[in-house]
Amino acid sequence: MLLLTALGPLNAIKAAADELDRHDPSPADAVSWFEENPGKFRIEIYVPTEQDGASAQAIVGAAAPELHLTHKEVAPADWVAMALDGLPAVRAGRFVVAGAHALQKEHGGRKHIWIEASEAFGTGHHGTTWGCLMALENKLRQRRVRNVLDVGAGSGVLAIAAATCGAQALAIEIDPRAAAIAEINARQNNVANRVRVIAGDGARYIAQQQFDLVFANILMRPLIRLAPKLVRATAPGGALILSGLLRSQAPLVREAYANRGMILERQIPKEAWMTLVWRKRQRA
Repeated sequence: MLLLTALGPLNAIKAAADELDRHDPSPADAVSWFEENPGKFRIEIYVPTEQDGASAQAIVGAAAPELHLTHKEVAPADWVAMALDGLPAVRAGRFVVAGAHALQKEHGGRKHIWIEASEAFGTGHHGTTWGCLMALENKLRQRRVRNVLDVGAGSGVLAIAAATCGAQALAIEIDPRAAAIAEINARQNNVANRVRVIAGDGARYIAQQQFDLVFANILMRPLIRLAPKLVRATAPGGALILSGLLRSQAPLVREAYANRGMILERQIPKEAWMTLVWRKRQRA
């Protein structure tokens, strides 16, 4: 069996996956795609033979010529297990995040969050998600968090983590498919009554609301552009947790928020990534 993979922008990855899905019979036994890093997507195509690989490459080349597929031989019966083994449980403070295969092996007092790998970003393995979970852990040690806003929710992992600790969470995700996955994840984690998922930009849902804690794990430019809205959505004394940033991008984001009544309390580095933890000043 061969595994064909490529990295690229969302529109190219989706075009390739959709074109493979349209072929009947398809040369691929399985096709999946997911966000590997914020803004960077991966497609994985499993084919049984080299001839099927050539057919799949021709289909992808016609649909998305900018994608460059790489080939790798994998054991024909073990590729699912290999993929699962590549995603071990992630521990962040009181939380452990994993798919069902890894959660079964976890014991102890941590809160289990069941998130299967999918095209929705946020399995806990990325440095930005881990940083946000650690920031949540720190805030929960300081005080109770009652209501949470998660902007760019992806899999919903951050909203779900807060909900498992008693918070009511509003999760906003612009991608309808990811929003649907977040809803499934909330049900699987038995917090659907505490997590409301909105598909779209969600601006009208937060215009008149303020939250104890706001997550925005997105990208540098939208974080800078959304600074006024995210600060307004944070209640006085509340926390604003920003991520999706490379370490080199953190100074520009700090500058965008520093003069808006926000106090930078903590920076959480993880590999090449940085999470910024802010506190909003109390009203005079």
